[in-house]
Formats: sequence, C-alpha cells, structure tokens
Amino acid sequence: MLSQAAAAEMKILRRDRLTALASLLAIISLAWVYLWIDADRMDAPMMPMARGWNLGSLLSTALMWSVMMIGMMLPSAAPAILLYGAMVRKNGERGSVLPAVWIFTAGYLAVWFVFSLAATVLQVSLEQALLLSPMMTSTSVWLSGCLLITAGVYQWLPIKEACLNKCRAPLQFLLFHWRAGRFGTFRMGAEHGAFCVGCCWALMLLLFAVGVMNLLWVALIAGFVLIEKVLPPRSLGGRWIGRTAGVMLAVAGTVMILDA
Repeated sequence: MLSQAAAAEMKILRRDRLTALASLLAIISLAWVYLWIDADRMDAPMMPMARGWNLGSLLSTALMWSVMMIGMMLPSAAPAILLYGAMVRKNGERGSVLPAVWIFTAGYLAVWFVFSLAATVLQVSLEQALLLSPMMTSTSVWLSGCLLITAGVYQWLPIKEACLNKCRAPLQFLLFHWRAGRFGTFRMGAEHGAFCVGCCWALMLLLFAVGVMNLLWVALIAGFVLIEKVLPPRSLGGRWIGRTAGVMLAVAGTVMILDA
C-alpha cells in the first residue's frame, strides 16, 4: 500500500504529466491545422507563388518550415519532454515542473528553428534556380534522385545511428546531460534537438523531392521518424527498419536518375 504522501505525489505527477501532454497535443494540432490551411491556400486557383530574396517571402517561408517542424518533430520528442517533467517533479522542484518542461521544449524547438532558416535559404535558392515548381516540388529528376540517394545512404551511416540512439534513449540522455537552472534546461533541450536534427535532416530534405506542402508525405515522414525513435534499438524492427528504408530510397533515386 502506498502511503498517503506517496499517493499524493503520484497524483500530482500524473496531473503534471497529463497537463504537459495535453499542451503538447494542442500545439501539435494547431501546427497541423496551420499547415492544412496553408496547403489549401496554395492550391487556390491563380495563387501567386513568386518568391525571392525579400524579407516578406523569407519570413513567410521560415514560418512555414518552423510550423512544419513543430508538427513533425514534437510527437517524437514527447517522450523525452514528458520524462524530463517527471524527473523534475521527482527531484523535488515543486511548482517548477511545467515552466521547466516548456523551457526544455523551447530549447528543442530552437534548434529546429535554425534548421528551418537553413531550409528557407535552400528553398529560395532552388526556386531562383528554377529547380522548384510553384507548388514547391522539384522540377529536376537529378535533384530528386540525389535527394533520395542522399537520404538512403545517410540511413546507413554511423553518425545517423549515433544520433538516433540518443533520441531513442531519453532517460540515458537526461542522466548524462543533466544541467541545473533555466539556461541549463534550455541547453539540454537544444542538445536533444541537435541530436534529432542529426538523425532526421536528410529525411526532411526529401520534402523538396515529394513536395514541401504535400501533407500526405509530410505525415508519412513524420510517422517514419516517430517509428524510428520509438522502436527499441536492439529489436529487429528498430535495427533494420531505417536501413531497409535507406536501401529503398537509394534504389528509387538511382532508378529515377538512370531513367532520366
């Protein structure tokens, strides 16, 4: 039987966890609603899609990528975020659980925001070179093929596996990277985000091949990232699902280029 104090502690921990989870789900849902509306707006007839090196278009493109990364990456980061909140509570930092969780989350998303800025520059560069269509899909077979081959080969590289292992083991990550204070919390979140970028950046660039605002492919890539991170690394699925996908991507890219 749990003591009354322990039972109360468990109740508070469960409440904090549910509150954090509900907040994450709300943010993820809002991100997907935004993407849905933005994709529908782009599909509208006579929609002007001219972009260039001006502040307005750069900001709108960066916003699109940032919201997309929130919708795609927060689901796979949720286990680490919720575990961090539980560890804060168990360490006795009462009253600071939710703020600490959001500082950790902000650090995580800050790294993906930097990635979004880089993706924005790449997208505008490809548009200026006429390698992207108005619907933000590659117009070059060679570009699409190279993106597929790059993503496929990267699935087999040791750096991919090293970064993925960090993402798959949030408890181990937090134990070895624990830092106190708000800045330390933000830094922990940023480090976790950096490992996630390290294992997912090539998959994200596949969006240029299949369509940046093709929400079906956005959802499929997000689902694949989630599966890669959730499956135990030593299981047959956890070890080979990514590598099998890598072979398929590389073969598809090679065939695409050879048929050009």
